Amino acid sequence: MFVSNSLSRYYEQVQAALRDLLGGRQSGNPTEFTPGVELPRLTPAVQEFLSVSDVSVASLPSYDGRNLALLDLMSNPATMTTKTFASLVIVARAVRFIQDTGERITIVTPSSANKAIALRDAVLRAVNCGLVGADQLNIVVLVPEGSVAKLRRTGLYSDPYLRTRNPIAVLGRDRTPGAVKDIARGFVDAHCEELARDHKTHLWYTLQLENYLAADIVRALSEAEFFPAAADRPRLHAHAVSSAYGLLGHAYGRTRLPEADRAGTPAPRYFLVQHLGAPDMVLSLYNDGSTDPGNTPAYSLQPETGLYTQERDPHFPAVTYDPHEALDPTFYTRNPPTSPRMNELIQKQGGGGLVVSLAECLQRYARVRNILSEAEVRLPADPRALREWSLVMAVTGVLNGIDRGLIGEQDILVHGSGSYSSADFDGVGIHDTHRVEDVAALHQLALTAVKQ
Repeated sequence: MFVSNSLSRYYEQVQAALRDLLGGRQSGNPTEFTPGVELPRLTPAVQEFLSVSDVSVASLPSYDGRNLALLDLMSNPATMTTKTFASLVIVARAVRFIQDTGERITIVTPSSANKAIALRDAVLRAVNCGLVGADQLNIVVLVPEGSVAKLRRTGLYSDPYLRTRNPIAVLGRDRTPGAVKDIARGFVDAHCEELARDHKTHLWYTLQLENYLAADIVRALSEAEFFPAAADRPRLHAHAVSSAYGLLGHAYGRTRLPEADRAGTPAPRYFLVQHLGAPDMVLSLYNDGSTDPGNTPAYSLQPETGLYTQERDPHFPAVTYDPHEALDPTFYTRNPPTSPRMNELIQKQGGGGLVVSLAECLQRYARVRNILSEAEVRLPADPRALREWSLVMAVTGVLNGIDRGLIGEQDILVHGSGSYSSADFDGVGIHDTHRVEDVAALHQLALTAVKQ
């Protein structure tokens, strides 16, 4: 299955989803700016802007008699993650507002990396496609220092004007990664009126679930049109998640299908894969909504190997180098507000969840690399070069789940939400960013950007 430019193909459905999700409630704060829910007319320039939204499905080698397939959402070479889809839709809404009003927008987003990369790429694409001017739309991102190795050097950096207009702010390692959300949110709340009044730009804080649900319906729409599940076999959708926006988008997309299409295939089942640094959705799923870390199994150090092991809970790693490791800084969200929705979906439709460790991913790495090569996904031979672990996590979680008897489904679709190595991009060094520790520092950086 291959769907070229899925956002163009399903443009009207995405527009309808935006109206349904946000038409009557554009944010939790009625005084907060949003650009509205309308997308620009689908001109050739807009189609070019959206052209990196391809979706494909490829068969993978079977495992223990199970049928594995990859839903590839990583086709944009400038991001290599599924964040492209929502970012294009977010920026398209900003484009429509600017075209209609002539007013300026500054997107403000906290991110562990991939969201910032994708939104920066979407802003650059909008400018390069001639949809808006570089002086009309810009973006300020704030990421944890531990994520800098993921950031990319693009046209927003190489051009001096664009670099000043679109700064990258970095929060120091001595702060918890989740603090980027508090600082970015605090900046928008404290200074949105000032920047609109004195600098004629609206601050748009885009970290809202509905912004992502509307774009991620293309997963369900393309699946239903080109790769429907067998009528007599529920399909399990496996995804490495931080907040599971993608799976919730798929579930919402199912509700947008005609009744006949939904009736023809069984309800999808969902399988969450997380890591020890942020396992809250799996904890919540199996502990009646509680994310109490006390429910994590205790690990014992094995002196003969130096590894930590546990055998009490099959939903957690059997072996790890460190019970407190953070496998990938992208997955940093604790206590996600989406957990209750996912718990309800899984309890109603089926599925489950599992936590993986770096040790387990490395034990499986050669096998996973070989499996994914069948779908033309190239992992580096040396795993130390990998910068985005979500796809490796997802496949490792599926294999572990099958081996441990946690997955009974015959058909498994792995959502390929991200995979890239150091060889796939030119990086941004820490000296290319701006150190920010609080709201005041982010405010000064944004002022410099909007005054250009």
